[in-house]
Amino acid sequence: MDTRMILLDVGGTFIKCDDGRQVPIVSGGSKQEIADALRQAVGDTAVLGRIGVAIPGPFDYRNGIFLMKHKFASVFGEDFRDIAGIPGTVEIKYEHDVTAVLRGAVRMMDLHDSNCALVTLGTGLGYACALHGEVQYDPSGSPSRSLWNQPWENGILEDILSGRGIRSAYAGKTGDCGQTAYTVAKLAYDGAAAAIETYREAGEVLGQALAHEVKELGLDTLLMGGQISKSLSLMLEPLQADLPGVRILPSPLGAVFEGLRSLFD
Repeated sequence: MDTRMILLDVGGTFIKCDDGRQVPIVSGGSKQEIADALRQAVGDTAVLGRIGVAIPGPFDYRNGIFLMKHKFASVFGEDFRDIAGIPGTVEIKYEHDVTAVLRGAVRMMDLHDSNCALVTLGTGLGYACALHGEVQYDPSGSPSRSLWNQPWENGILEDILSGRGIRSAYAGKTGDCGQTAYTVAKLAYDGAAAAIETYREAGEVLGQALAHEVKELGLDTLLMGGQISKSLSLMLEPLQADLPGVRILPSPLGAVFEGLRSLFD
């Protein structure tokens, strides 16, 4: 039996493939548009034996069913295998995108004896934890714990710790509504006081939110992933102040694919 494998990280804008390809996908597109993108990413199924898929939730990770309404709404309730045109002879394993990264990081960084957590900062706020190197899941296959919907101020934590949160905080300080999290970070690295303060405040909020997790779970390591976490140095000092004794490190490149690969071990 052919055991050639492909690994896919399905996001809302691109499908990243472990062979280096990035296939555009519109998560708000039609069923046909989503199917076309998935089929392009999968490629020639005649030569495939295994496929690993990292995809955000809600999703039925056991049966491969789309359950999202905020993304991929046009394929809600549909079978990933059918949409992507994958024959039944090909083995598919599905994993939440955040737990896939954490699984890979545990392997790549030899955190098998560690109580560690991963925070991903980007369009949204992702969180997963591993105790003694074992990733913790809820019954659906999603991370066992979440932070994004934790009440905070007049909303939820994701309102602050996300791309829209960074934009909003900076606009509130300057009146400039035209910046992104990326451009605010560039301004901060160039010395702009309002931009520096925006990221420092985000670090303070994240530290406060994680302090309870550290105490309850005995976390010794915090990994940071996602596009906004590329600016970790702007948040590190206030974040570390609330998490004394915790190692704070960027998640390694390629961790999502290493995590998917581990599913087939």
